Amino acid sequence: MEGVGAARDLVLGYVHALNAIDDAMRVAIPSLERLADFLGPARSRRISRSGHVGTYSYKVHGAGCLFERDNGTEVDVDFAADGSEVFDLWRLRRYGLSLPTPLDVTDEDIRSAVRSLQPPLTEVRPGWFSVAAQSLRSGPESAGPRRSEAGAG
Repeated sequence: MEGVGAARDLVLGYVHALNAIDDAMRVAIPSLERLADFLGPARSRRISRSGHVGTYSYKVHGAGCLFERDNGTEVDVDFAADGSEVFDLWRLRRYGLSLPTPLDVTDEDIRSAVRSLQPPLTEVRPGWFSVAAQSLRSGPESAGPRRSEAGAG
């Protein structure tokens, strides 16, 4: 059960990091209604496909973006057709391994952790998850409402 607890902390940490990235992007680009809204300008080259925002660097890729914090922590996220942020076990595991003190948990423990967090996490297609608009609180240790405005998905 210890592995599932560590995996739960990893998942909550990922969601917290995603919320922090969303906040940083909104400060840098006030017109953003949600994180996915910066993909259009990046793909059309109105803004760079890679760059820095606050303590994060970003690189737009295929269906999403890889964000890297100045401490090396990586948050890779894809965006669904509706603009919601989606992630899979691989992205969660990659996040854990990139932490300053790497957290290496099994895929099975991550699956169990994600199941324990439904809702507010939702499986949007097999193996892919999203956070409800009324999502997790900004701290990785608690679950509760995060934002009242649209933005987390």
